Amino acid sequence: MKTKLPLAFLALSLAFTACKKDKDDPTPSEPGYRTSKVDYNALTATTSYNSPLFFDSKGDSTVDRTEGRLRLRMLKALDAYAKSAATNGNISATALAGMFANTNNSFVDPYTDLNSSTLQLKNVTASSFSQADQESVHMDISWFFNEIAETSKSVAETAEDGKAGKLGNYLVDENGIEWAQVISKTFIGGLELDYIGNVLLDKGLDANNTQLVSGKNYTQLEHNWDEAYGLLTVNDIYAATATDAVKDAKESFLGSYVWEYNKEGYKKLHLAFLKGRAAIINNDKAELKVQAALIRAEFEKAIASAALGYLGKWKTGETTAAKAHAIGEGTGFIYSLRFCKVNGADSKFSDDILDGILEEGFWKLDNDKINAASDAIKAKFKLQ
Repeated sequence: MKTKLPLAFLALSLAFTACKKDKDDPTPSEPGYRTSKVDYNALTATTSYNSPLFFDSKGDSTVDRTEGRLRLRMLKALDAYAKSAATNGNISATALAGMFANTNNSFVDPYTDLNSSTLQLKNVTASSFSQADQESVHMDISWFFNEIAETSKSVAETAEDGKAGKLGNYLVDENGIEWAQVISKTFIGGLELDYIGNVLLDKGLDANNTQLVSGKNYTQLEHNWDEAYGLLTVNDIYAATATDAVKDAKESFLGSYVWEYNKEGYKKLHLAFLKGRAAIINNDKAELKVQAALIRAEFEKAIASAALGYLGKWKTGETTAAKAHAIGEGTGFIYSLRFCKVNGADSKFSDDILDGILEEGFWKLDNDKINAASDAIKAKFKLQ
């Protein structure tokens, strides 16, 4: 029986093109489109992302986060269905694949409105990779879907080595892998980290910023930045109610784990997004790149720290169920390390760690394997 995760990926170029300027559009000014500049000092950690500072001369907001927010809801819908396997059993890999590609009206209540959207998760997952390597990641995800669907048939069983079933509240396969958590954490890296960090805030920074998108009141560069913010958080102020001890209840997925595993970094993110958006209005490419680099670095630190954190939770887990749950989450985050391009991680790095801890399955894990994985992550990401 296959016990280790398949491995693959690389870089799909995204072309960000702006439509021709409408004849009624204002004449672009040099060097950028917007004539009014934003004072960076006017931005604070409590400034709304939908601030009037980002309105145009007519008093209309130039911010549109619709696409990012819709995809975040799609992820929530897919995640909720996958996790229902532990209570309902017998979930469908076909339904998961339909949610991934937004086909066959696969979204169910309360997400049925998403079926009418033209957006999908699949085409932006691993989208910084080459076409062949993106397809390889998609094949991995398809395999994950098949594994959880097969495991869900054993929801009434008690799991043990070689037998799928429940460990406490967690549903695991015969190798002790909780596929719902692997899927969830894989999307944090393969969708959010990769599309936000490696596409929208990398190649996407070269998008047109001198013409409005046809029929819109924003440039393509402004829209790329807004889409990134919308895919991170539903809040107008990221982590608005969070303290170091208490998470903002509205944050989820990457937004939640940056708070949990990067206590210094999460406090920097909202202002960085604001300054980056202002830099676009100011046509200040240097400042834009500074803020994009900060965001990407803090995201990657959170992913790596989460992988380390769950490896540590395996060691401190007081029950077999707790240990299995930790490894399920840790496995997904380790898979996601392949998307941490700022730190030079790649598929081989990620796969080598996965092979080391999962080659013989969860049941035969020991401290030496966990320590070797942790040491490799610490060295690559310069973490303690």
